[in-house]
Amino acid sequence: MDASIEIDRPYAVAERIGPLVRRVLARNPSPFTYTGTQTYLVGDEGEVAVIDPGPDEPEHLAALVAAIGGDRVVAICCTHTHRDHSPAAAPLKAITGAPVVGCAPLALSDDGPRADASFDPAYAPDRVLADGEALHGEGWTLRALATPGHTSNHLCFALEETGALFTGDHVMGWSTSVVSPPDGDMTAYMASLALLYEREQDSVYYPAHGPEVTKPRQLVRGMIGHRRQRERQILRQIESGVSRVVDMVPQMYKGVDERLWPAAGRSVLSHLIDLEKRGITRRREDEWMLVDAK
Repeated sequence: MDASIEIDRPYAVAERIGPLVRRVLARNPSPFTYTGTQTYLVGDEGEVAVIDPGPDEPEHLAALVAAIGGDRVVAICCTHTHRDHSPAAAPLKAITGAPVVGCAPLALSDDGPRADASFDPAYAPDRVLADGEALHGEGWTLRALATPGHTSNHLCFALEETGALFTGDHVMGWSTSVVSPPDGDMTAYMASLALLYEREQDSVYYPAHGPEVTKPRQLVRGMIGHRRQRERQILRQIESGVSRVVDMVPQMYKGVDERLWPAAGRSVLSHLIDLEKRGITRRREDEWMLVDAK
């Protein structure tokens, strides 16, 4: 996406988007964050949870404080620790006194190209939620769902009263997620997609970037098919003699903004590592080949 594109949703304003749910859009648009990070407030009856507080930017933080008003923040929840998601947790905790609850801390050195999505080394949760563990407020229940793949510590949060699922960067309607090794793992990502597809109780997805998804299982089925198609493309590239990721990407992503090619290469690499685990490919330095190739 062109980061200069006009959007039809205002920044730094709390919008009611569904039962028990409001959204505040941070002003951090980019080719990787679409229109920006969407922070969600869950709850209407005096107790709220904040999901993905977003970047530590004064305008966004002030908008969150205004939206919270006189409500008590039960928890500040983070789906994962990329720095477009979690840095505002600490200052929001200082203002509200609420605990930071959700994903485990994770700060790794990643040789991927996404400077906007590097890990937040300052993230310090007061409580890490296990898969299936719940948070409660007046009139609402949020249940954590472990969905590793985009990152190893990624969580989604299910709002049990309405069937809404807050999907972070795991599933988004505007784009597929980057799966960047060493922490991003395509094997885990595909398993997490399959897990969501089996969840018939989810009626709408609220991702951290982009519009809500009103046909979630249909989207997830399409995403699984898309990833399998990419896998077949990679195998055809190898069969045709293209052995390096840097040479595969221009062929596989024709028509895609070239600024996104380095990130696409990370996902291609993740596919190749997954294929290697399954005994289909092998590597020699930066070259990949089929296992049965000479």
